[in-house]
Parts: sequence; structure tokens; C-alpha cells
Amino acid sequence: MQYSEAQQGRTFILRLEDGEIIHETVENFAREHNIQAASLIIVGGADKGSKLVVGPEDGRSKNIHPMHNTLENVHEIAGTGTLFPDEEGNPSLHMHITAGRNDSAVTGCIRKGVKTWLITEIILTEIKNTTAIRKKDSDSGFTLLSP
Repeated sequence: MQYSEAQQGRTFILRLEDGEIIHETVENFAREHNIQAASLIIVGGADKGSKLVVGPEDGRSKNIHPMHNTLENVHEIAGTGTLFPDEEGNPSLHMHITAGRNDSAVTGCIRKGVKTWLITEIILTEIKNTTAIRKKDSDSGFTLLSP
């Protein structure tokens, strides 16, 4: 385990509007408001055609091939995430949601493009006094949090 200590900063209440791409909107908001790091919770709707990363084909392989799921219809969503800068200082959102419709659900990462349906609400809590960043990991190919 690796860890560091930080403090809570400002809290923002966001309402994303119909058609906005969640990760793009949040990362742009972070840039505009000089937010270096944050934790987030999300509830709302995801539109038809939204794309989730739903796991690797083989969790034991060194060659990781992500699987994707495209929502065929509107779904209710709930999730959580973190925002930290990448090695170039750009805000990088890592958020997982569960998307449900009727009696089925799918869970995954939003980085391929989840589009807001009608409204999506986010509570973003800024994290202050942290040096944590996302760094490229040569073994996995992922950009991992380095506290």
C-alpha cells in the first residue's frame, strides 16, 4: 500500500445537462476552477450510445485488452470517482458507474464516453495539499495513481 495525507478543500455541486460527456465536462471544469485533485459522487442518467470499459478480456494476461459495453438505451446511473493530474498536469478523471435499466445493470469506467441524459448531478469535493498524480505504469500500460 502507498498513501499520503491531504486536506479537504471546496465543495462544488454540478448539474450536467443533456448531451454533455461526463469526463470531458468534469475535466474542463477542474481546469477552469484550478482544481488539482478531487473526489466525486454522481447520480443521474446516461444516454443511449454511452460507452463503458467493463473489464479486461483476461485479468491474468500481461497484454491487457479492455472490453467495452455500449448502452443500447437510456440508463439510470450512480457512481464515484477521483480526479488527479496526469504527469503533464492535466486533470484526469477516473470514475466508475453502475448503469441500470429495468432489471439489468452494467458497471464500468466512463473513460470511453458516457453522455448525460437529461441531467446528471455531481458532488465534487476538492482535495488540497496533495502531491498525488497519475503516472504511466510500464507493466500494465495503465495510468496509475501515485500518492
